[in-house]
Amino acid sequence: MNAQEIILKQHEDGTTITLHDLHQVLLHMMKDVDYVLRKHHIPYFLNGGSALGAFRHQGFIPWDDDIDIAMMMDDFHRAIPILEKELSDRYIIHCFETRTCYNVLIPGMKIRLKGTRIEEVNELLANKCKDSDGVFIDVFVYSKVNGSKILDLPLRLLNQGLMPIIVFFENLNFNPVWIKRWFKWNAKIYHHLNKHSDYIGFDLTWTFKSAFKPFIFKEKDIFPLKEMEFEKEMLFVPNNIETYLETAIAPTFRELPPLDQQKPKHLKDIEL
Repeated sequence: MNAQEIILKQHEDGTTITLHDLHQVLLHMMKDVDYVLRKHHIPYFLNGGSALGAFRHQGFIPWDDDIDIAMMMDDFHRAIPILEKELSDRYIIHCFETRTCYNVLIPGMKIRLKGTRIEEVNELLANKCKDSDGVFIDVFVYSKVNGSKILDLPLRLLNQGLMPIIVFFENLNFNPVWIKRWFKWNAKIYHHLNKHSDYIGFDLTWTFKSAFKPFIFKEKDIFPLKEMEFEKEMLFVPNNIETYLETAIAPTFRELPPLDQQKPKHLKDIEL
C-alpha cells in the first residue's frame, strides 16, 4: 500500500491531504525533536508501531498515521523545560506537568506543530488543552518496574481504579486536578521504589493494558539504545529490537496484518 494513495481529506476545491503528506510533516517534526534531544544528551527511542516501522519498513508503516517515541521517566522530566524552550517557535508542548488541563490517561506528552490541526477518532480521551489541536508526536513514559507480580500489583491496580474516575469527571467537563496529581504521583513513587530493578515498562499512568499482564522488558533489551534507519534518517530504537517487538507488538510482528486492517485508524479530520 502506497501512502500517497491514501487520502485523509479532500477539500471543496478538489485538493487533498494524503497520508504521505502527513508522513512528511511528522518526519520533519521528528528531525527537530531528535536534534534537540541529541543536543542535550536526553535518550529517547521509537516506541511501538514506530519501532516496528523502523525494523520492518525502514520508516513509517505505510498505513500508519502517527509517530511515537518513549523516554525513561527521569529523562522525560528533564526534557520538558528543554523542549519548551528550544521548540517554542514552532511547537506547543502539552503535558500535565505544565498544563493541568492535560489528559493524564494519554501518553505523557504531545509535541504539537503550530499552524496545523488534527482531530482524533477517540472522543472519550479528547484533547482538553484548547491552545492547540496541532499534529503531534506522542511521547510515552517508561519507568523501572518490579518483576514480581505480588510487589507490582498494588500501585498498578490503584491507578487502574483511578482511570474510570478521571474519565468520568473529564467527560463532565470538570477537571479533577487533585485526582490526576494522585495518579501521576503513584507512577512516580512506583518508579523510585523500583529504581534498582532490571526491568522497565510503561509507567503506571498507561492503564490500557491489563494490570495482571503489563508490558515488561528486560533493561538490557532496551539499553544501550542503537540507531536504525527511518525514512533515510537515523533514529534511536531499543537495543534488542526484535525481542522488544515480540512483547510490544506480538511474536508475529514480522508478518503484515490482513489487508482490511492496513488503513489509518487515529484520524477524524486534519489540516496541514
